Amino acid sequence: MASCSFTISNYCSQPIWPGTLAGAGTPQLPTTGFRLDPGQTVQVPAPPGWSGRLWARTGCAFDTGGKGACQTGDCDGRMECAGTGATPPATLFEVTLGKGAGDLDYYDVSLVDGYNLPVVAVPRARQGAGGGCNATGCMADLNRSCPKELQVDRGGGTVACRSACEAFGQDQYCCSGAYATPTTCRPTAYSSVFKSACPRAYSYAYDDGSSTFTCGNAADYTIAFCLALSG
Repeated sequence: MASCSFTISNYCSQPIWPGTLAGAGTPQLPTTGFRLDPGQTVQVPAPPGWSGRLWARTGCAFDTGGKGACQTGDCDGRMECAGTGATPPATLFEVTLGKGAGDLDYYDVSLVDGYNLPVVAVPRARQGAGGGCNATGCMADLNRSCPKELQVDRGGGTVACRSACEAFGQDQYCCSGAYATPTTCRPTAYSSVFKSACPRAYSYAYDDGSSTFTCGNAADYTIAFCLALSG
């Protein structure tokens, strides 16, 4: 069974530091964090059945030992995330790869943990494979349209846009407590800002219908940051 790969590209005007995190029961990828300068592309292999997420950190500074901090998407102050997820807010690419021939991959781009950079994910299907394989992502610059109460400003302007759940911690925004079911947790004014800008991306926890995509066992996923903002 052939493995899949993630081709991660930086179209942003500044360096980014992609991070990866494996889901429960699957191994970490060969790299869990690295620097990617503008215009650079790196390919990371993934085994069949791999499940996890990828994101990009911004505004990072690390010492020679790989310790430091990032303005957005930080993973415990380390260059290699090594099993630590992104500190919200961060735009996430989430995927569960099929284990064998005929299995489907499931993937999405999520704004449930907020937003820091635009990203688009484009699967490349194997010959003869079926199952959709549509591009998805959030190509808008949500930092420009982010409601004031959700903005993250490190002193030089908005660098990220928090989710309403993180900002306010209320059940109705977090789909928790009395709102912990698909029928009781509905879109809010805040999630609707995300959804109207990025209709293919997850905007809140139960936003499955228009946000989860399948591909018949893709050979590769191109994950491009800031693609729409280049040029």
